[in-house]
Amino acid sequence: MALKFVRTFALIAAAALAACSAGSGQGAPAGGQVVNLYSARHYDSDAIIYDAFTKDTGIRVRRIEAPADQLIARMKAEGDASPADVLLIPDAGSMGLAADAGLLQPSPLPTLEAKVPAYLRDPQGRWYAVARRARVVAYDTAKVKPEEVATYEQLASPRFRGKLCVRSSDNPYNLSLMSALIERWGEAKALAWAKGIVANMARQPSGGDIDQIRAVGAGQCEIAITNSYYYLRIAGSTAAEDKALVSRVVLAWPSLEGRGAHENVSGAGIAAHAPNKANALRFLNYLLEAKAQATFADATNEFPVVAGTAMPARVAKYSAMPADPLPVSSYGQYQARAQKLFEAAGWR
Repeated sequence: MALKFVRTFALIAAAALAACSAGSGQGAPAGGQVVNLYSARHYDSDAIIYDAFTKDTGIRVRRIEAPADQLIARMKAEGDASPADVLLIPDAGSMGLAADAGLLQPSPLPTLEAKVPAYLRDPQGRWYAVARRARVVAYDTAKVKPEEVATYEQLASPRFRGKLCVRSSDNPYNLSLMSALIERWGEAKALAWAKGIVANMARQPSGGDIDQIRAVGAGQCEIAITNSYYYLRIAGSTAAEDKALVSRVVLAWPSLEGRGAHENVSGAGIAAHAPNKANALRFLNYLLEAKAQATFADATNEFPVVAGTAMPARVAKYSAMPADPLPVSSYGQYQARAQKLFEAAGWR
């Protein structure tokens, strides 16, 4: 019965995947050259990369887009009948969970390892970072001095009681941040920090990172924890209200134990049972080529992984800021403990 369910699930997934073809959606090119992508990235601009890949290689990208936990559950249910070739998730912790569940296969290629620093990839070659982002702080320059947000510890200090905005604890970006804090500080200090954050909340967590930034601009809070690219998205806007916002609200780059800001990534790996492995390898390599890396920087305001990538000034301004070199592959192993600590702290 279980096997029949898996096979049926896989057939449904394959049909859905065909319906979600990128580009024109008219099916694969002559010869059946395709790569099946399971992606948790929600950025429409990624289609620029997929279309360029198809134009340059003749391989069409057919994709399923869903939250990371749903994609991981789907691949587990599909088993060896899964049509997935590549898994792409904008969170190192979730990539680690997928790898440890046996959903990705080792691809230790010298070409990839030469481009991606060791701390930004799985040590077994099961996945590689393709874009970076930092989890930092947006603050109101009229109310906060930069030296008051120079470390992550300061965010939980009494100085910011009732003055901090942040999204919910079950967000993958917060879980990975907490995972890094557990690794660096240990559980006791990480829990105390989370309790301090809860005490400092200006409101119950709601909305995404952009909502937190706008809340700072509206005076609802003085500081907000956010991913860097959300702020840079606003900074790249031509809207008058956005220009006014970034003239007053700026980014601080807090340091974790003097090593730099907490960094997370979008990671990609080849599925364990990829039916189009050769195409999957080409796609993975393509994500780290100059054209794709520049698109990540320009279209989604993420930091490139590959050194020397061209990027707009607003991104280049922060791209070289100090980053904690903690291996991002470690985040996955702390996810369950991070969630428990959040619950113990009362962080909803």
